[in-house]
Amino acid sequence: MTEVNKWMIDPDDAVMLLIDHQSGLFQLVRDIEFPVLRSNVVALAKVAHLAKIPTITTASVPDGPNGPLIPEIHQYNPDAVYIPRTGQVNAWDNPPWVEAIEETGRRTLLIAGTLTSACMAFPALSAVAAGYKVFCIIDASGNWSQMATDLTLARVTQAGAMPIDTFGVLGEIMHTWNRPDAMDFAAVMVGLMPHYQALMESYDKAQSVQRDGHETRLDKFEAGANGEMLLAR
Repeated sequence: MTEVNKWMIDPDDAVMLLIDHQSGLFQLVRDIEFPVLRSNVVALAKVAHLAKIPTITTASVPDGPNGPLIPEIHQYNPDAVYIPRTGQVNAWDNPPWVEAIEETGRRTLLIAGTLTSACMAFPALSAVAAGYKVFCIIDASGNWSQMATDLTLARVTQAGAMPIDTFGVLGEIMHTWNRPDAMDFAAVMVGLMPHYQALMESYDKAQSVQRDGHETRLDKFEAGANGEMLLAR
């Protein structure tokens, strides 16, 4: 039996909590570029669905200025469960939210929320106090200033939560390339980091050269007297 590493994510014990990723609140974010934040949140939704990790979402007054949840979360994770609130700022203060988490029987929480100072931090602090193992996904939790994020990061870390980035979550959940759905995880990586697509394209070309031979047949040319490349006879 493999010993559990208390500092890392056990996908079989994890619950993904995506809190208040709402169109209105995203407009307040200043510590991360909007497209990057949105891409990170979508990647979390995708990988949670791929790894069959229970996912629970919620929104803060979605019929007010905070706006609705971005639709991609439930689009790419149709198994995610939405828990409405009755005005609570801290999602943990909403009994149905905590009950939904408890019903999973899992004790590791992967938390991302906008804004970081409240929507992510408050449930994270409450969950730590309740005895859960908590990972705070910082780059999927936009905030109104970098200073506010730095203070919040220090606060949740001192309380016992572990900060992590989206790619770190993806890697720990994937765990190994030796799995039948490895390329599905790679597709999520491409969506998360477009530069990774260039890496995969280079790899695919190298494989095709080994399989089919070179496309550019340099052996068909020879150097002329002045160094000019001439077609060999």
